[in-house]
Parts: sequence; C-alpha cells; structure tokens
Amino acid sequence: MSVPYETAAYEPPDSPESPEEHLARLLGRALNSFELPDETIRRLDCALAHDGSLHSAHHSAGLHRETYRHTWLLADGSALTLWELVHNTVPGDEPQHEVYLDEEEVRTATARLPLPPDTSDFELPVTVQLLPPPTLRQVYVPDGSADHARRLLRRAENPDRPGAETAALLATACAHRITQAFGRPSRAGRGLSFSLYEHAFLLGDGAEMSVWEVEHTVTPDGRHMCEVYVSEDAARDAMERRAAQVS
Repeated sequence: MSVPYETAAYEPPDSPESPEEHLARLLGRALNSFELPDETIRRLDCALAHDGSLHSAHHSAGLHRETYRHTWLLADGSALTLWELVHNTVPGDEPQHEVYLDEEEVRTATARLPLPPDTSDFELPVTVQLLPPPTLRQVYVPDGSADHARRLLRRAENPDRPGAETAALLATACAHRITQAFGRPSRAGRGLSFSLYEHAFLLGDGAEMSVWEVEHTVTPDGRHMCEVYVSEDAARDAMERRAAQVS
C-alpha cells in the first residue's frame, strides 16, 4: 500500500550520492545532529557504501511521521546504522528531521509526537513496515586485496578461468576474506587432495564479489594445481571432473 507523500522528493533515485554526500545531507537537515557522538562521525568518514530505506510511516489528519533507516558499509567490513525521524507538528508545516543512533531512541522520540487518535473525524492512518535490508556479509580484511586478486588469477591454470572483465572489477578491491568451503564431497582417490576456497572481495563501490579456488593434486607429477572459477557450482563441477579422471 502506498503512503501519501512523494518518495522521489526525499531520495532522488536518478541522482546517486556518495556515502559522504548522503551523510552530509542527512546531518545538514537533522535538527539534533549535534547530539551524535564524535566517534560515530569519525567512523562514518571511512564509509564505502550506503543504503537508505523507509522503515515505517503514519499519516493522519494532515499530520505525518516517517522513520528511515540509513546504513553505511565501513572499510573494515562492519556496518553502522542511523535512524531518521521525519514529521510535522501542524498540518501543512514543513517537515522536521531528527536523527538517532538506535531504533529504541527513535521509538521514544516518535511517542512524543502529537499524532491524533484514530476516530471517524480523521482519515485512517497508513502504517508501512518494510523488511530490513539484506544482512551484510562477514568482516573483510583491508590487506592488499587488489594485489591478492591479481596473484590469484595469475596462478590459475584452468583455460576457463575468469577473464579480463572479472580482473578489472577485482582490481578495485579494497578488502577481502578467504574461507574454506565444505559440502558436496569429491570422489578423490588415495593420495589425492582437493580443497575449495571462496575468495570474497569488497570492491571500491561497496559491491561484493567472490571467485572460487580449487586446489588439487590431479596432475601427472602429483604437484598442487590451482584453478579459479566465477561461481561455486562451476568450481565443484570442476572438482567432480578431476576426480572422475582417477576414479
């Protein structure tokens, strides 16, 4: 169900903002932004990406309030959320903006607003509750990530390894993590070794991207060989094919 206000006037979809611009605009319109701790502002200085979404809304008899969730992805892979309350206290007045550190604070502030009771003299309130944004992935490590990606792709020996387009994206990586994947077992024979690793990268624009490394010893001299694929399914299929060669 839609609510009676113009979303486009609040967050223009065709005018993307950097995380810094998004934060500056939020703090600039909030009447109480000076109450935010300095440590919070310092952490947001290293934000890589942001997301803003409507959390809830209530409109009745010309009065309204909306709650927005603003989440930033930081360089260390963690996330920081601020809550914005937008409301008017007199029908037709310009909206006022307030910003809070957590959901409990914004609920307390919302309870103080003079919204009228729901009677036949007023239009029925419209309440919108949206799902929370997707959970951010695990913590990334900012440690020469672009170089790590370059070396990983360089040592891959499979002909269908990721190409120039993937390499160009990974060249912007600012952090990464490596995890060993488990699951469907391979049919490796005695003396053979198979390992599967996910190399997850946080790119400069805040996007996330993974490539999958298969390390095995299905080689003529038993040496370790590295193969890299763009998806887990492709990597596991390659493991099955290699295992079938010696089964």
